[in-house]
Amino acid sequence: MAEIQVKEGKVPFKIPSINEPCFTYYKIIGDLASGAPPVVVAHGGPGAGHEYLLTFADLWREYGLPVVFYDQIGCAASTHLRQKAGDEAFWQEQLFQDELDNLLDHLALRRGPGFHLLGQSWGGMLGAAFAARRPPGLRRLVLASALVSKELAARGTRLLRAQMPPDMRQALDEAERKGEYESPAYKNALDFYYRKHVCRAESFPPEELRPALKHLSEDTTVYRTMNGPSPLTADGSLNKWTVIPRLPQITAPTLVYNGEYDTSHDIAQVPFFELIPRVRWITFPGGGHMCHLEGDGRRERILKVVGEFLTQKETADVQ
Repeated sequence: MAEIQVKEGKVPFKIPSINEPCFTYYKIIGDLASGAPPVVVAHGGPGAGHEYLLTFADLWREYGLPVVFYDQIGCAASTHLRQKAGDEAFWQEQLFQDELDNLLDHLALRRGPGFHLLGQSWGGMLGAAFAARRPPGLRRLVLASALVSKELAARGTRLLRAQMPPDMRQALDEAERKGEYESPAYKNALDFYYRKHVCRAESFPPEELRPALKHLSEDTTVYRTMNGPSPLTADGSLNKWTVIPRLPQITAPTLVYNGEYDTSHDIAQVPFFELIPRVRWITFPGGGHMCHLEGDGRRERILKVVGEFLTQKETADVQ
């Protein structure tokens, strides 16, 4: 069994339009000198922080793959930029690509065995865009409940909303019409949506998800500006975002997965499957957006599928 090693640190991150020092927090599970390609994990939200993805720390113990978690700029243990709230020109994909490049260079992950990239939700959107650049050292890509475009994401959300009870749909419509998202009826509808589609754990929210919910509630800058007031009401800087034209450029072998009840609906997965040259797509029965935190064996199944995919030997892995 691989020994559990943990290292934490902060990477200076220079942002030209910010006149103050910024940094990206990271946490490494395992030994980067082990000779195995580390798995870099990009979290969702945007703004959720890395803690809810610590399930994947077990990739070190079970598969000997070091894991690098990090908090994206603007949230959790990285530099917060509340002064940029509402600045849609600032909060764009490129900022997060630059941050990921900066992290990889600081930790020298492009050399030696290279690295794998696992992105969940928004992190998967970022991961797909990043992989389309064919970055040096990228071995394999995992897109976990990612979205191929905000247009298809919105279409999927409308399909899920249509399945909700009529009174809840009315509460959502009324809140959006008035621009008021604090009513008990709206919050009740949102809670129903979370439990059915976001995380189908027996007890909601599970302990592992609490830090993410805390980050998102304590500093709304990134999520509100990029996404909108809630998962059901998206009107932020990502509204016209798409990675579809870039997908054929991804040369890394790719695993795509989502859950049967996932907020990342099948219609927002199909282009991944159709356009990425070397791809596998799995939908986990009974799963929501956080399959890796759910019971009924889904957590264990996710780890097994991801671990086996990342350790599978192929002669053409290295780019």
